[in-house]
Amino acid sequence: MKITFWGVRGSIATSGPEFTAVGGHTTCLEIGLGDQRLIIDAGTGLRGLGQKLLAEAGPRGGKIDVNFLFSHLHWDHIQGFPFFGPAFLPSTKLSLYGPIDDDGITTLEGALDRQMTPPLFPVRLSQMAAEKHFNTIRSGDQLELSPFRVQTRALYHPQGSLGYRIEAGGRSVCFATDVEHVEGEAIDPSILELAQGVDLLIYDAQYTPAEYAGGPGIGPSKRGWGHSTYTAAAAIAKASGAKGLALFHHDPGHDDRMIARMEADAAALFPGAFAAREGASLEL
Repeated sequence: MKITFWGVRGSIATSGPEFTAVGGHTTCLEIGLGDQRLIIDAGTGLRGLGQKLLAEAGPRGGKIDVNFLFSHLHWDHIQGFPFFGPAFLPSTKLSLYGPIDDDGITTLEGALDRQMTPPLFPVRLSQMAAEKHFNTIRSGDQLELSPFRVQTRALYHPQGSLGYRIEAGGRSVCFATDVEHVEGEAIDPSILELAQGVDLLIYDAQYTPAEYAGGPGIGPSKRGWGHSTYTAAAAIAKASGAKGLALFHHDPGHDDRMIARMEADAAALFPGAFAAREGASLEL
């Protein structure tokens, strides 16, 4: 199983020389096994992945057939979809799986359509020529997206979020971003279930403990904002028996030096912990 990080930021994309080592695109992850791939979330990093898929398809326009999983419908996780080049080709087939909003009305298809409604965007979702199949999923669902087996669980986040455990080729990964764990409180059993013994846990580590707590010279507490810290990530990796830990959903205000410090502090708590970096790939 090959994991490639196409977007590792949360909240909003960022840029500048002080962000180049980690990258500034919002959430997008590619999981591949052989010639099969699974894409998680469609942040701004999706554009680059789309360009790669088009190059692989070649000048004759070979068929592109991929499955998407969406953790939730917040903008930083869907805003790259209008720029996903393969979606404009009739030879492309997209199977898209995502939650329904806690309003019980807004589906993944509805959210993608809404952001592509003029004057927000000049091209409608319906004008994307790809064959698109939308599927609503809920906590507890299990999917067989050959060769990937997927388990879903609800995570604690404003308006909800889904975490995923993905197994294929004898390897496993847990993707749990946009989730909050309050230090000193019991770990959510759903997280432990998803992450139990995985080869890699990819976990929200947007804040430092000081930022999460808040205070003079730091700013307001981030408690209740739906994101976690690198210390919480390390604690969950330990408790679940995960073999590796990728710190994910980096704050747009954290430059390369800041994330390097957080990475070192996390590795002291959980050896082998590392900060996810845009463009990096690893084999499990």
